[in-house]
Amino acid sequence: MRIGLDVGGTKILAVAVDGESRVLASERRPTGWGADAVVDGIVAAIAAVAGGAQPDAVGIGVPGQIAPAGGVVRHALNLGIEQLDLAAAVARRTGIRPTVDNDVRAAAVGAAARMPDAGALAYLNLGTGVAAGIVVGGMPWRGARGAAGEIGHVSVDPAGPLCPCGQRGCIEALAGGANVAARWRRPADLPVAAVFDAADAGDPEAEAIRSDVVWGVAAAAQLLVLTADVDVVVLGGGVSHLGERLHAPVRAALRQAASGSTFLTSLDLARRVVAVPDGDPVGAVGAALLAVPAPGRVAAGV
Repeated sequence: MRIGLDVGGTKILAVAVDGESRVLASERRPTGWGADAVVDGIVAAIAAVAGGAQPDAVGIGVPGQIAPAGGVVRHALNLGIEQLDLAAAVARRTGIRPTVDNDVRAAAVGAAARMPDAGALAYLNLGTGVAAGIVVGGMPWRGARGAAGEIGHVSVDPAGPLCPCGQRGCIEALAGGANVAARWRRPADLPVAAVFDAADAGDPEAEAIRSDVVWGVAAAAQLLVLTADVDVVVLGGGVSHLGERLHAPVRAALRQAASGSTFLTSLDLARRVVAVPDGDPVGAVGAALLAVPAPGRVAAGV
């Protein structure tokens, strides 16, 4: 049994999986704020899905910068963590040292496990920000410095909206949930969904923002295919829950972009964009698959 955890800004989702990646048990709980609260939530979620058994390995997908083969999380600002040796903290509490990796990279591995016929896959995470994880042959492609897939701050429209990074028209400025909320300036629990609702009702400002979201996602998918030649781009993250309201116009935008180019037409970009099946815990499953069994146990402190 392996346990995987997808740690986000609002929730921790844990799963126990068997050797064929089938989910045996799951647990969802709110994410606390700050290092101690996050570790408490992770430890409790592990205990809940383990059911008293000792897992063979534990993997954790978490936002922020994670050094390869380390376990130290840096700059996970939406968790209230500036720096934390997460692997060591969890090991002290559970007796097993987890494998810690970036949450988007873990989700990419989980999505690839659901699509074994795809030799190369990109998981495009559409949430507060925009980033991608790339998987080749079932394993994540990290790049020279672990930054493969960080496409959110590629500018695709120099005249587009201002991005907090200082550029204009970044993919994240167009399609990231936080930037959409800042442009919309109206209270909403789900700002991107609120924008789409208002656009459907004919609000011209919402229509303009929706067009930017669609173009940002389409540009990201096109960029991933052109740079990594992935077989498929999987749309995931909170924004992707819009379903066909987002996916259909994205595919239409890709077909439109390719209409004047024989080369782009030959790549069949629209066909390569698919969605994560609704409710599929690819982030937690991917974290479990990335988990490396520990050669020994450490003594649990609590």
